[in-house]
Amino acid sequence: MTAAFQDDAPTVPASGQAVQPELPSHPLAVFHQRDLPRWALVRQRLDATVIEDVPEAVNAALRSVAHLIHPGQRVCLAVGSRGIDRIADVVRAAVLAIRELGGQVFVVPAMGSHGGATAAGQLDVLASLGITPETIGCDIRSRMDAVQIGRIEGRIPVFFDRHALDEADAVIPINRVKPHTDFTAEVESGLLKMIAIGLGKQRGAEALHAEGFAAFGRVIPAVAAYTIGRINIPFGLALIENGHARLRRIEAVPASVMLDREPSLRDEADRYLARLPVDAIDVLILDRIGKDISGLRMDSNVVGRYYTGPTGAGPAIQRIIVRDLTDKTQGNAVGIGMADVVLRRAVERMDPVKTYMNCVTAKTPEGARIALTVESDREALDVAIACCAGVDPMKVRLARIRDTKNVEWFYASEPLLEQLKARGNCELVGKPMPIRFDSAAMFRDELPR
Repeated sequence: MTAAFQDDAPTVPASGQAVQPELPSHPLAVFHQRDLPRWALVRQRLDATVIEDVPEAVNAALRSVAHLIHPGQRVCLAVGSRGIDRIADVVRAAVLAIRELGGQVFVVPAMGSHGGATAAGQLDVLASLGITPETIGCDIRSRMDAVQIGRIEGRIPVFFDRHALDEADAVIPINRVKPHTDFTAEVESGLLKMIAIGLGKQRGAEALHAEGFAAFGRVIPAVAAYTIGRINIPFGLALIENGHARLRRIEAVPASVMLDREPSLRDEADRYLARLPVDAIDVLILDRIGKDISGLRMDSNVVGRYYTGPTGAGPAIQRIIVRDLTDKTQGNAVGIGMADVVLRRAVERMDPVKTYMNCVTAKTPEGARIALTVESDREALDVAIACCAGVDPMKVRLARIRDTKNVEWFYASEPLLEQLKARGNCELVGKPMPIRFDSAAMFRDELPR
């Protein structure tokens, strides 16, 4: 318990007449929970199929489309900002393979408005993912200039990265395919979205977001199809991850079948996506959020909520606590607005320029809203429980995960344990124990990595 939450007990003098107690040292002290349920460490068994040799997997995928690359071609690889498993290894292998086919290779950042919508910022984002000219063996050409190459539906402008347009004979997107965090459709996050939004830079991203997420299922395939019809995009490298967020498959998808193939890849990725194995949680604790975790910093497919409320696809969660930002998110805290309680250290690490740029471009200013802000884990837990409806503090359903990308290991309070044991894919690691805090009222126990 921190000093801020130590309230003063009323005193009764010898006369027996109660005197007025002093005001609590902190107004939120009235919400302090003296007793909390015990929790246990849980391990969830997830899909573990993994690519051990990334270069061989990339080479195997490219063999099926090698005839689409010609000696002397200037080939641009489009690489995004997501925290994809071993993405630098994938890009480096693709650079080497295309060189062996006679191509002259360079990379462009294909990430819309990320990196603060600056050329230097987007280079920093790639560097944070381990992608630099030195690590991948080729130039990285970054600028925010995008050229309008046409319109769809007679009014929606289509933009394309100027380096890729002017300096490449062929453009190859490399991206993970998965369910998106902001909308649901046959085509969500993947190659087509990178072509439509990522390569459109900030202007292209803003033009499509102006249509609203409800329109993405229509406009992303339409913009991608328009672009493929005018730019030589021979194929893309689609990456799919397993339940541990590790690469499980790499597929080269020819542009001629991309619009038909990507929905199947999206469904495949959805089957392997790790989720929380419970129906309802009162308080979910996230150790960290960040762009290397999810485009929304916390995956709505895992937490079951979006800015507008429950998605209906995940567990019903009353309150979410965010403890920190990842280092790789570089202060971009988009999505922090989905939390109900946040630690001050997370708020202080937020870069307003990077966060606001993304939020304004995406037309979701609510993503930057700051929730109830407290100093410690103990305070966060007290406040979050107090914000729950119909909950006995000793029976509160608590879960704590490192982030929405890593849910193999998590803590769960006793009211959740019977449900978890009944699922058959979860095991308790040790007995339930009290939730322990250090002298600064922060959690003493860390989750395994």
